[in-house]
Amino acid sequence: MGVVMRLSFLEPLYAESGPFASVYLDTSRDVEHPDRALARRWHRLRADLARQGADAALLGALEDAVGSDAGVPGSHGQAVFAAGGALVLFDELPRPPARDRAVYGPLPDAMPLVAQHLPEIPYLAVVVHYGGPPTAAAHGWVTVEAEAGSWPASSVGPGPRLHHHVRVSDWHHSSVRLGHALDDRARRAHADLVVVAGDEWAGNVLVRRLPHTLRDKVVRARGPTPTDTGRALLEPQLRALLQGRLAGHDRDLVNVFIGRRGLGGPATEGLADTVAALQRGQVEALLLNRPPPPSLRLWTGPRATEVALAEADLHAFGVRAPHEEPADEALVRALVGTRAELTVVPEALLPLDGGVGALLRYSDAGRTWYDAPPP
Repeated sequence: MGVVMRLSFLEPLYAESGPFASVYLDTSRDVEHPDRALARRWHRLRADLARQGADAALLGALEDAVGSDAGVPGSHGQAVFAAGGALVLFDELPRPPARDRAVYGPLPDAMPLVAQHLPEIPYLAVVVHYGGPPTAAAHGWVTVEAEAGSWPASSVGPGPRLHHHVRVSDWHHSSVRLGHALDDRARRAHADLVVVAGDEWAGNVLVRRLPHTLRDKVVRARGPTPTDTGRALLEPQLRALLQGRLAGHDRDLVNVFIGRRGLGGPATEGLADTVAALQRGQVEALLLNRPPPPSLRLWTGPRATEVALAEADLHAFGVRAPHEEPADEALVRALVGTRAELTVVPEALLPLDGGVGALLRYSDAGRTWYDAPPP
């Protein structure tokens, strides 16, 4: 099973020592007077951060980034992080946050950003434009646009788009060559599925000429196909198709977890055992039924693996002044610091003890799970 380092984009954040200011706010452009609305939101959050102890340099660094996504159309949000008087990370959110929030503390409030990146399903979207009769004897052009992405994050950060124009009379022949180009894009994106929309006849010609490995991943979609929205290609169709779906890689993680749990392999369940595995750097992938509630707290030290249920546990490890922090902040830091993965699995698919479990890199120090136990 290949490891996909989906939390690696947070590594610059945890390279800083903190304290951190973490800001989530609605920066949608599909409202009346969006700049004025954003200014009001930021004014409230800035005042809140100042009350929590953020200094002028930190607030100034945040202000330089807030609203810098003005070129992103439609409904969306922004996550901004600063530490040491400097901007550390900012990212567009596919959806506005449920509420604007600003937190100043020892650890970054990163779980809401991670949650908006999940389930991170890689895909290839293809729109075939043609309005003439369904025959290669017709005059005119077929135009194809294609875009690879990772749902849902790419809805507000679409990648490079392929544009291909072919005479209708050459469509049957040229679609073979185009199919190989699309296959190459899909392979590089590790696409789980290929969503094809647009003209039915021209689209059918293309799909029939795709390489078999790509053709098996095709899903046909209907509905309007505007391509000048500034958002992901086929965004409405992608949302309908991918809502509630797990990425193929996540399904593999779930299946491996179920198999290991049944065989007594390197997997664990429950918060106490999972936290103990994080302390040892054992966790390969953390599985959650849902992000931890705000009321759940963990004790932390300066290092990513210094995380525990009780203050006394960290004292036993030699940590002099542990801090009690929200569990989600502590868990994300531990995952990034140990290069582990995170996936949220619906409880109906895999109910976990306490809503948390983990795939482990090994069962205990010096012995892989399939080694024979010592005599």
